[in-house]
Amino acid sequence: MDKKALLSVEKLKVHFPIKTGSLFSKTEGYIRAVDGVSFDLKPGETLGLVGESGCGKSTTARAINRLYTPTDGKIIFDNKDISKISQKELLPVRKEMQMIFQDPYASLNPRMVVRDIIAEPLEIFVERGLMKLSSVEIDETVEQLMERVGLSSSYKNRYPHEFSGGQRQRIGIARALAIHPKLILADEPVSALDVSIQSQILNLLKDLQEEFGLSYIFIAHDLAVIEFISDRIVVMYLGRVMEISPSSELYKKPLHPYTKALLSAIPIPDPKVEKKRERIILSGDVPSPDQERHGCYFYDRCQHRMEKCKHSIPALDGEGEHKVACFLYSDKEEN
Repeated sequence: MDKKALLSVEKLKVHFPIKTGSLFSKTEGYIRAVDGVSFDLKPGETLGLVGESGCGKSTTARAINRLYTPTDGKIIFDNKDISKISQKELLPVRKEMQMIFQDPYASLNPRMVVRDIIAEPLEIFVERGLMKLSSVEIDETVEQLMERVGLSSSYKNRYPHEFSGGQRQRIGIARALAIHPKLILADEPVSALDVSIQSQILNLLKDLQEEFGLSYIFIAHDLAVIEFISDRIVVMYLGRVMEISPSSELYKKPLHPYTKALLSAIPIPDPKVEKKRERIILSGDVPSPDQERHGCYFYDRCQHRMEKCKHSIPALDGEGEHKVACFLYSDKEEN
C-alpha cells in the first residue's frame, strides 16, 4: 500500500452466489466477478480501467463505492479501510466519493426537475448534519454547477426527458460535483453518447479535474477514450489485473499478450499503416467466471502459454510503474 495514495485496493474480491431452487434456495457456486484486484490511485490522478465486457471493471467500481459488498480484500480510502464499515459509517465517505453512471437516460429520476436532481445530495447531507447550507445557498449552488457544466441555469425546472443525451450526462456530472468529492468513479460515462459529444464530455471532465483537484477512476472499453483521459491504465481480464502502466508507455510498449491483442484492435486512420500491421485474434471465448482457477486466468486464450501457466498464477510484477502478470517477464508467483 502507498501511504500517499488517495485510494488503495488490495486483493479485492467480489463473488456473487449462484442459487438454485425457489423456496429452499441452495448455493451451488459463485460468480467470481472480481477475483483479487490490487491497485493504487494518487491524488489528482486519472486511473483508467479497461478490458472486455464482463471483465469486472464496473463491479470493481461499485465495490469501491460500496454499492456492492466486497467478499474479501481491502479498500483503503483516505487511509481508512472502508471495505467492511457499516452504512452509517459510510455516509461521510460517500461525501468524498461519487459516481457518474453509463446511461444518462436511466441514472436520472424522470419525475424530478433538474434543480431537485442536482440539489438532492446537498439536501441529504444537510439533513444528516454533514453540511450547512440554507435553501437559498443550495439554489445558488445548483445554478452555479449547471452553468459550470455547460447548461443554462434557466433550464433548472425542466425534466430529464427535455434534454439530449449529452445534456443529461452533464446533469449527472453536476450532481456528482455538488458535494465537492475528492474521487469520482466514472463508469463508461461517454459510451452511450455520439462521438462528437463524447469529446465535449471528456474535455469537460479534464477541465473540472484541474479546477476542483479531482481524482478519477475512469471505466471504458474504448481504448482511444482511455488513452486520452488516463494518466495510468489498469488492464483487466476475468476479474484480474493483467497489466498496470502509465498511459503513454502502455500504448508504446504493451507487455501482456492480452493487452497486445486489445491494442491491435484499435483502428489506425492511416490506411497504409493499417494494412501492414499485425492484428492479433484471440482464440475461443472468455471462460465462465464461475470456475475457480489455479493457473493464469488468460491461459485458455494465450498464444504464448507454457505448462507453468496452467498450474500457477503469475504475480503482478515489474520495474517502476509498469507491472505485468505474466511468466514471460517474471518467474514470480502470486502468494
